[in-house]
Amino acid sequence: MAEHRPCTARNETPLQRADRNFVELLQELRVTQTGVQILFAFLLSLAFTSRFGDLDTVQRVTYVITLLLAVLAAALFTAPAALHRSLFQQGAKPRIVQVSSRLATTGLCVLVFAFSGSVLLVVDVTTGRTGGLAAGAGTFLVCVGLWGVLPRLVRRAGLRGDRNGAEEEPEGAGVRIPAPLRRTVGQPSGLRGAAAHREASARHR
Repeated sequence: MAEHRPCTARNETPLQRADRNFVELLQELRVTQTGVQILFAFLLSLAFTSRFGDLDTVQRVTYVITLLLAVLAAALFTAPAALHRSLFQQGAKPRIVQVSSRLATTGLCVLVFAFSGSVLLVVDVTTGRTGGLAAGAGTFLVCVGLWGVLPRLVRRAGLRGDRNGAEEEPEGAGVRIPAPLRRTVGQPSGLRGAAAHREASARHR
């Protein structure tokens, strides 16, 4: 029975929360899978171009490693769907969400290196080794900053804002008091009665 009682701020049961989290995870995977598919298709077609034979040893090694990283990222991003299908209707949805989240996080880590390797390869072929290394390193730093550092900063700022709001908000600050009653709030009952009597006498006059 405990699994069916609301347990979150959204008044969700654990199963409802797991369903919602899994749907949100699938939406995120649709975005990342598009990038992986484009990268994977580009790398596959690159091997059949006429200029591929002119690549040196370093460029060929970079190409193979990047291709394998793209395949691994694609496998990690599609694994949650296979996991859900294998454990469908077996009461394992919370566990599926937990494992799928870790798979997606690992896939993002692998995708960082796949993006960096592909940029390194293309810029190396077009401009030279120095430019390729600089472009690859820049791509790596941008991905790490946007995908890793930025979420941590946003979470830390949110936690700091919540603490500051809880410390600065006085007790009862969320209660709105009508204007006619503001002068009498906090006064003893005798003073409130005298004030009401004076206001009534003034109106009669």
